[in-house]
Amino acid sequence: MAKDKVSAEWGELLFDDQDMQERLPKPTYKELMRVIKDGKPLDLDIANEVAHAMKEWALEKGATHFTHWFQPLTGITSEKHDSFLTPNGDGTILMAFSGKELVQGEPDASSFPSGGLRATFEARGYTVWDPMSPVFIKDEVLCIPTAFVSYTGEALDKKTPLLRSQNALEVQAKRVLALFGHEPHRVKTTIGPEQEYFLIKEEDYQARPDLILTGRTLFGAEPSKGQELDEHYFGAIRPTVNEFMKELDDELWKLGIPVKTKHNEVAPCQHELAPVYEDGSTAIDDNLLTMEKMKLLASHHGLVCLQHEKPFEYVNGSGKHNNWSIAADGKNLLEPGLHPEDNLQFLLFLSFLIAAVDDHADLLRMSVASAGNDHRLGANEAPPAVVSVFLGDALTPVVEALIHKEHATATEAELMDLGVPQLPAVLRDNTDRNRTSPFAFTGNKFEFRMPGSRQNLSDCNVVINTAVAEQCERFVDYVAARSDEDFKQVAMRFVRHTFRDHQRIIFDGNGYSDEWEAEAARRGLPNLKTTPDAIGAIMDPDNIALFERYGVLNEPECHARYIAKAEQYGKLINIEANTMVHMARHLYIPAISEYSGNLATSVATKAELGIVSAAEKDIIQRLTAGLDEIYRLADELEKVAKVANAKSNPTEQDALCRDEVIPAMSALRKIVDEMETICGGDYWPVPSYNDMLFYV
Repeated sequence: MAKDKVSAEWGELLFDDQDMQERLPKPTYKELMRVIKDGKPLDLDIANEVAHAMKEWALEKGATHFTHWFQPLTGITSEKHDSFLTPNGDGTILMAFSGKELVQGEPDASSFPSGGLRATFEARGYTVWDPMSPVFIKDEVLCIPTAFVSYTGEALDKKTPLLRSQNALEVQAKRVLALFGHEPHRVKTTIGPEQEYFLIKEEDYQARPDLILTGRTLFGAEPSKGQELDEHYFGAIRPTVNEFMKELDDELWKLGIPVKTKHNEVAPCQHELAPVYEDGSTAIDDNLLTMEKMKLLASHHGLVCLQHEKPFEYVNGSGKHNNWSIAADGKNLLEPGLHPEDNLQFLLFLSFLIAAVDDHADLLRMSVASAGNDHRLGANEAPPAVVSVFLGDALTPVVEALIHKEHATATEAELMDLGVPQLPAVLRDNTDRNRTSPFAFTGNKFEFRMPGSRQNLSDCNVVINTAVAEQCERFVDYVAARSDEDFKQVAMRFVRHTFRDHQRIIFDGNGYSDEWEAEAARRGLPNLKTTPDAIGAIMDPDNIALFERYGVLNEPECHARYIAKAEQYGKLINIEANTMVHMARHLYIPAISEYSGNLATSVATKAELGIVSAAEKDIIQRLTAGLDEIYRLADELEKVAKVANAKSNPTEQDALCRDEVIPAMSALRKIVDEMETICGGDYWPVPSYNDMLFYV
C-alpha cells in the first residue's frame, strides 16, 4: 500500500517529461527537447505552447499564480508571485500565461546584493527561464527556475555561473573522451548533497533572541551532557521528529526530489537527510527547495529547523557534503572498475581532480567561506581549513606506484569472516572513509565536506567544474603536442607526471592533528582559517583569468562576488554583536541583578537572626563582579562594533570584525556563560542548552 501511495504521489507537483509528452504536440515536445538537450535557441511560438500547457497543468493542480524562482547572491531563493488572472474588460476574467512571461521576468535588481554591479537607481534586472530545471508547484504557485542577470547581462545570481561552468566542463571533457574514440551526446556533473540540520522546540526558539536574529546561540553554558556518549548518532528517532521526517519525505517526493536517507546525527537534536544523486544544477535547485520545506514543515510539529553551521557551542555543527562526479551519457567517469590500475580513462579523470584541487585549493576554500562556517571548520567535527585529497587504501598504492614508475596494483576487496556461522561474510570495501578529509574519494565520486549546512552549493561546484575543465584542456594540449607518439603511452605519462607534481595535496591521515597542520605548511598548502583570509582568492589575477578563460565569470563579476561575500560577513558579525549587547543589557543584567538582590535580602534577614550565610555571600560577590564585567564588556563590544560598522571599505571592516569584534564577543560570552552556571535557574531569562538539546 505504501509503495502504491509513493508511486501515485511521486512527482505529482513536478511538470516532468511525462507531463510534457502528454500535454505538448509531438513537434513541440521534440523541439523543446532540442532546446534542453542540444542547446538550440528557444522559439517564441514553442515557448507559447509550452507556457499554455504548463498553465493548464498548474490550474488543474490548484495553482493560481506563477513566479520566476531564482537564486540571488544572498544564497537563498527569491520569488515574486503574479496571478494567471487577466481581466477581459467585460467583467469576466481569463486565466492566461504567455511564452514571454515564461521565458523572461523583470524583478527589481537594486534590492539584492550585487557587489557593486548595480546601483540603487539602476533597478532593472531580468530572470530567464532555465528549461533544464523542472518547473514545479509550491504553495499553489507555479515555480519556474530561472537565471538572474543585470540589465547589462552580468550574472547577479548563483545559477548563471553554475550553468556556465557545467557547459565549460562538458565542452572540455568531450574533447578528452574524443581522444579515446568516444563521442557522448551529453557530459554532465552529478551531485548528491547530504543536508545536516537541527530541530528544537518552537517555544525554546521563540525565547531566544539570538536564535531568531542570527540563527545561532550567542550565549549558552556547556550542557551537563553533550554528545560524548555517542548515543544520538543513528539512535532511535524521537516520535515528533519522525512525524516531521515523514511529512517532509511525502512533500519532497511529490516534488520529485529523490530523498532516500534520514537519521540522527552526532549532536543531540541534530539530523541528516540525503538524496539520490541528480544532475548538477537540478540537485542544487532541489537542495534549496528541501531547505525551504524543512523550515516550513517543522512548524507543523511545534519545531524549528536550524540550518546555521554552528547553532550550539560544545557540540558538532552542521555541514552539507557535496558528493560530486561526472558522467558521459549516464556512465560514471569516476567509476574505477575492478582494476583501476588498468583503467586509463579513470586514472586520467582522477588526475584531473587531484590537480584541480591542488591548483585551486584557495578558490575551494573561498567558495565555502562564511561567518557561520568559520565556527565549524577545523573544530574536530568538520574538515580543517587546509584543503587536501583523500584517496584511501585502494588508490593510494596505485598513485604512488605510478609516481615511482612501478607496477601499480589496487587493493582488492575481501570477505571478512565474523566468526559466527549464522552471520554472512562481509565484503569489505576496498577503501575506508576519512571524515577529516575535505575532499575524499568515496568509491566512485568525490565528497567535498567543507560546505556549511545553509550554503548554496553553486559556489563550490562552479570552482570544481571550472578547475576540472582546465585540467581537461591541459591534457588535450599535452597530447596534441605529442601527436607522433602512442596515445596510451602519452596519456599514462601525463597521469604519472600529474600525480607526481600534485602529490602534496594527497593526505590520508588525521586532518585534525597539529602534526598535519605543520606538515601542510611544510608542503606549501594554504591554510585560510577565516572568511576574511579566504575570500580574497577570487580577486587573484590568475583566478580571474581562469574564470574568464572558460566564460564562467568576468572580472567585474568576480569582484562583485568578493564584495558581496565581504559585505555579508561584516553585516552578519555586526548583527551578532548588536544582538549580544542587547541581550546582555536587557536580559542577563536584569536577571542576575534580581537574583543577587534576592540573595542579598536573604543574607540580611538571616544575619538579623544570627545566621551566617557564607555560601550565599560568596555567590553574591561572584554575581556582582560578573555584573560589572558584563556591563563593561557590553560597552566595549558596542564601541568596537560601531568602529567596524563605520568602515565603508568591506575589506577593512572584515579585518576589524575578525581581529577586534569577534574577540570582544567571545569575552562577553565567556562571562555571561559563567554567570549562567551560578544564577538560579528560575531567574535565567532564556532556555539553557540542557533545556533545548534534550526534550521528549
